[in-house]
Formats: sequence, C-alpha cells, structure tokens
Amino acid sequence: MITLTRPTERASRPGWRQTFGNDLGASLVVFLVALPLCVGVAVASGVPAELGIVTGVVGGIVVGLLPGSTMQVSGPAAGLTVLVADTVAQHGIAALGVIVLGAGLLQLLLGALRCGTWFRAISPAVVQGMLAGIGLVLILGQLYPLMGATQPSGTWAKVSGLPELLVRAFTTTPALTALGVGVLTIVVTVLWQRTPPRVRVVPGVLVGVVVATAVSVVAGLDLHRIEVGNLADELHLPDFSLINAGVLGAMVVFALVSSAESLFSAAAVDRMHSGPRTRYNTELIAQGAGNTVCGLLGALPMTAVIVRSAANVQAGARTRASRVLHGVWLLLFVVALPGVLGLIPSAVLAALLVHSGWKLLGLKGVAGMLRADRAEAAILVLTAGLIVATDLLTGTVAGLLAAVIKTAWDVSHLSVTVTPQGDDDEVVVLRGNATFLRLPRLLAVLEGLPLTKHVRLDLTGLRHLDQACQQAIDNWATRHRDAGLDVDVVRSS
Repeated sequence: MITLTRPTERASRPGWRQTFGNDLGASLVVFLVALPLCVGVAVASGVPAELGIVTGVVGGIVVGLLPGSTMQVSGPAAGLTVLVADTVAQHGIAALGVIVLGAGLLQLLLGALRCGTWFRAISPAVVQGMLAGIGLVLILGQLYPLMGATQPSGTWAKVSGLPELLVRAFTTTPALTALGVGVLTIVVTVLWQRTPPRVRVVPGVLVGVVVATAVSVVAGLDLHRIEVGNLADELHLPDFSLINAGVLGAMVVFALVSSAESLFSAAAVDRMHSGPRTRYNTELIAQGAGNTVCGLLGALPMTAVIVRSAANVQAGARTRASRVLHGVWLLLFVVALPGVLGLIPSAVLAALLVHSGWKLLGLKGVAGMLRADRAEAAILVLTAGLIVATDLLTGTVAGLLAAVIKTAWDVSHLSVTVTPQGDDDEVVVLRGNATFLRLPRLLAVLEGLPLTKHVRLDLTGLRHLDQACQQAIDNWATRHRDAGLDVDVVRSS
C-alpha cells in the first residue's frame, strides 16, 4: 500500500538566514508603497491621516504574524474609502471603532464556521462590477481635492458640480496649481513603469509622490498639505453606547465587503508566486483579528490590498517576515519623522487615488466581458451603476441577485423539438432541464399539438424534470388519452 503525503509548509520552508535578506528588501519596498496610500485612503475617507497609518501598522504586524496567506499584505484599502466615508457621514467618526470591531468579530465567526471558501463562489461579473463601481466613485470624489476643492457629500452633488469644478480648475491659480502637481504625480508614476527592471525596484508610487512633493516645496507652491500629528492622540476605545440598528447593519456590510476584497486579493496573489497557497478560512480569521484590533483602537478597517501584495511578491519576498517588517517601518517612520508627511500636498494623494480608481475600473476586462457574454456584461454594468447611484451594499446585492437569476435561467435551458411522422403521428423530443422557469414554453408546444394525432413524447434527453413540468406533462397526456388517442411517454431508465 502506497500512501501519498503532502509536504508541510515548515518542511519546505528554508531557514530564516537564507530568506531574511530578501524579506528585508521586500519589506522596505512595501513600506514605501504603503506609506502614501495609508495616508491617502484615510484622508479620502474623511478621517485623520493617523488612523490610516495605525491600520497599516496593525495590518503589517498583527495580520502579518498570523497564518493564512504568506505573501498577502493588509492595510487600509482604496476600495473601502467610499464605504467608510458614507459611514462616518451617517454615524460619525466616534462610531467607526465599534463598527470595525463588530466587523472583525463577524469575520472571526465566519472563519471559524469555515465560510471563507464560499467567498470564491461569486460571479466574476459582480466582482468586476463592484470594483468598477468603487473605482468610479473614488475618481468622482477625488477629482475635487485633485483640483484644490472640497468635495460635496452626495454622489449627485459631485456629478452636478463637475462643470463648475472644471471651469474653476482652469481659471483660478490655486486650482490650476493643485491640478498641475496632481497630474505630475500620475505622469511620473505611470512613466516609471516603463523604466528598466532594475530601476523599477523603487516603487513608481513613491517616485511620483517624492517628485511632485519636491517640486511643490522647491517652487514654494501654496497648496493644502497633509497634517499628521501624534498617533496616540487619535486613538480611542470604541463607544458601545452608539450601537443601534444602523450601526449593526454597517458591521455586517464592513465584514462582508472586507472579507470579499481580501479573499479576492488572495486568489490573485496566489497566481503570482509558487509558494504556499492561501488557506481561505485561516486568512479570514487573520483578517478578523486585524479588524478587531483596529476597532479597539478606533482606526480604519483593513483588507488585504492587491497593490501592496503585488509589490511584496515582485520585490522578492520569501516569507511573511516581509509584511511584518513593513508594519514596523511604518510605525518607526511616523513616530520619528511625522513632519516629512506634512510636506505632501493633498492634491498628490488625490492623484494617487484617482490613479487607483482608474485601475479598479478595469476597462480591458469590461470590454472583454462585453465581447464574450453580453448578459454577464449587463450584470457588471448594473452592479457598478447602482453602486455609483446608491451605495456599495445595494449595488453588490442587486448584482448578486441578477447573477443568480441569470444562472437559474441558463441551467433551466430546455429544447423542445416536434417532428411529424407521417399523417397521423408526432414525435416530441425534450432535452435539457425542464423546470418551472421553462413551463410556459413547454405548455405552449404541448397544447399546440392537434388532438387528431398520436404522440410519442421522448424524455430521455432530459437532465432534470421538476414537479411542475412533470404534472403539466401528465395532465396533457391525460387529456390526449381521454380523447381516445395514444400517448407514448418514453422516460430514461
């Protein structure tokens, strides 16, 4: 008897002396990518920049130490800015901690119940639509700080205010200056990706921020800049007296959206490396632990972030030590050099988020889906459109329902073929799935057969025959037999 055993991660893992150099270098790269994004996501979410950094530190150190995924890096995500901003506007920043804490506890429960793998069973059209919708809302909101203006609170106010914003951007010096610095950030970030591989070891995001910030400082530009203070001043325990029905609903939404984004990211990151695969339920528990800690500190919610995770893999990380160290560097930097962050213009961070929103749109994927399956593309557009018009939860749930309805319709495909056999006989052949969704068509064909012919009804090609169709066939056969005609129903054995 031969027994096949799967090698354990510990047995195949090289010693830390062989991997530490790679992990140290990768951690510095991820830190440089994460630093401006942590601040930018916090500012875009309408909370102090310090809270974004706290979430980045927790994502690196707490989640980084836990099992689940080896290469995935967690922290505040651009995809959650819309949700956080709406929640803060509705319930206040004081309620953020208790909402994130509740979401983390729900994630722990979902992971313990082994629900992690179920997040993989979601239509790609809904996932892509959700990302595209978030990208559109992110771009729409960040266009205002990109041009030195304060963004309105509602989606329609943002849309209606665009003409005035564009006029102001090209007719006033402060707005034109902010736009110029922001465009410079995006151009440098994009062009940096075309440099030789050895040069690209330095992240394009960092280069864009440094160049644009340096230009603004050297030129003495009068721009609004990021304000970063003492981390401890912004931390506070959750206030459980704020819990109400709306807060409980927000906990569920945060838990589901954060879990889905993290596990979607895990699937993508696993395709980038050949190391140990993600254990989805364990990773969900790790994300829950991270959000629980963030909630206790009153910080932003976290997810696994594909940009930082991809940078980690591409920089040559070998173990989870790289993501832990990136959290350590974040903490040391903001404690020792908070004034450096205060040099960064708000327009620079807005430009980074506009660029992130554009990548979330995934226009190539949308075009490909439109060519391959128009029904799937319609679900994508429905999901994204409703997210922009209403909110993230409404759009995603509507997209999921549309995907379920489409799938139910597809699997209930039924082919009904009627072939005359001489003057007195008809052969009716059914193939596919005879469900109640196809009952009207089935009845239309059967009831259209003349009562003057003998009928042979062939059901051997059916993969499924539900009760509703079975009763319809039996009733139709009874009426034919009552008319004195033969009905031969052939069923599969």
